[in-house]
Amino acid sequence: MGDILFLSHRIPFPPDRGDKIRSHHLLRHLAKEHRVHVATFGETAADMAAESELAAVAASHCLIKRSKPLPLAGVEAVLSGKPVSLTAFDHARLHGFVRDTLARHAIDAIFVFSGQMGQYVPADYRGRVVIDLCDVDSAKFEAYGEKGGARAFIDRREGVLLAREEERLAHRADTTILISDNEAALLASRMERPDRARITALRNGIDTVTFDPAKVAVQPELEKTAGPNLVFTGQMDYAPNIDAALRMIDGLMPRIREALPDAVFHCVGRAPVAALTARDGEPGIRIWGEVPDVKPFLKSADMVIAPLTIARGIQNKVLEAMAMARPVILSPEAATGIDAVDGEHFVIAPDDDTIVEAVMRLQASSAEADKLAARAREFVMREQGWDAMLAPLSDIVGGAMRDAA
Repeated sequence: MGDILFLSHRIPFPPDRGDKIRSHHLLRHLAKEHRVHVATFGETAADMAAESELAAVAASHCLIKRSKPLPLAGVEAVLSGKPVSLTAFDHARLHGFVRDTLARHAIDAIFVFSGQMGQYVPADYRGRVVIDLCDVDSAKFEAYGEKGGARAFIDRREGVLLAREEERLAHRADTTILISDNEAALLASRMERPDRARITALRNGIDTVTFDPAKVAVQPELEKTAGPNLVFTGQMDYAPNIDAALRMIDGLMPRIREALPDAVFHCVGRAPVAALTARDGEPGIRIWGEVPDVKPFLKSADMVIAPLTIARGIQNKVLEAMAMARPVILSPEAATGIDAVDGEHFVIAPDDDTIVEAVMRLQASSAEADKLAARAREFVMREQGWDAMLAPLSDIVGGAMRDAA
C-alpha cells in the first residue's frame, strides 16, 4: 500500500482517445491498492474540466494546461539537442511538483506513462521506476521520415533522438512496459544493450460493458442511408489516421462506389485537419469531426475500416468496433498485437485490392458479416477485458516496491 507518483503526458480523463484510455485504466487500477500522486498535462477545455475527476482518484495532483507552441518546442529541441517530443512536454512547474511530492511523501515507486515524461524522474531518485512506453515512438517517426516530404528531416531526427531516449529510459527503469509482445521485441531489437533492460508487455483491454451494442442507440443519419456505411474512427489530426482516411477517400471509395454507388465513408473523430474537412460533402464522403459519442456510429456501421499503413501498439479503434459486434476490415499493421484470427474475428486485407474485395464480399453476404461481427464481440469479451489485461500490473509495481524494501 505504498505511495506512487504517476506521471502522464495527458490527463487520464476523460478516457476518450487511445492513450488516455490506457492511462485511465492504469491509474484506476493502481489507485485501488496505493495512494497515487499524479502529475499531468491538459490540452483541451474537456481535459481541464476533468480535473475534479482526477482529484477524486489522486491523493494529490498537478494538472497543467500545455500551451507551449510547437515552433518554440522545436527551437528548444535544436538548441538542447533533445527530441521535440521532450521539449514540448518540459515544464518548470511540473518539475517543481515532482520535487515537492518526493520531499513530502514516501514515494515507493514512480510510474511513468509515455516516454515524454521520463525526463521528470530525478537522477538521484533511489526508489523503483516503472515506465510504460506504450509503443516504440522512434520507429514511428522513422517511418514518417522514410515517406519523405517537407517534414522528413525533422521526423528522421526525432526518430534517432527518441531511440536514444527510449534506450536510456529502459536502462533507467526497473521494468519497461510495452503495449504488445511485438512492440516489446521491437524495442529490444533496436537497443544496443537490451540485456540491461527488463522489458515486458501489458496489452490494452476494452470496456465491454460500455461498448455493448445492446445498450447503444443507433446513429439516425446513418440509419437513413442506403449504404453500406463504412466507418473509420480516431483522432483526426494524428498523421497515421490522416493517411488512412485519405487512402479511403482517394484510393478506395472511388472503386467501392463503382460497384456500390450508395456506399458512404464516415470519418469520425476530433480535430480533423483541413485536408480532411475540405473533402466533406464529396460524393460518398462525410467528415464528422468530434461527436458526443462514437458508439452510435459504430453500431450503425455496416463495416468498420482501419486501413492504417503506420500503426504502433494495439489499436483501440479496432477493439471498440469488435466489442460493438461490427465486421472489421483492417490492414496487417492495424491488426498487430490483437490475437484474433483472420477470417474468424476480422478480415485482414494487406492492400487496396483485398480491402475492396472484402467490402464487396461482406456486403453481398449478410450471413458472413453477421457471423464475423458476433465472433468479434465474443473474442473481446473473452480475451480483451481490462481486468484480465491489467492482472499482471500489481506484480509489476508491487514486486518492484517489495524489491526496494
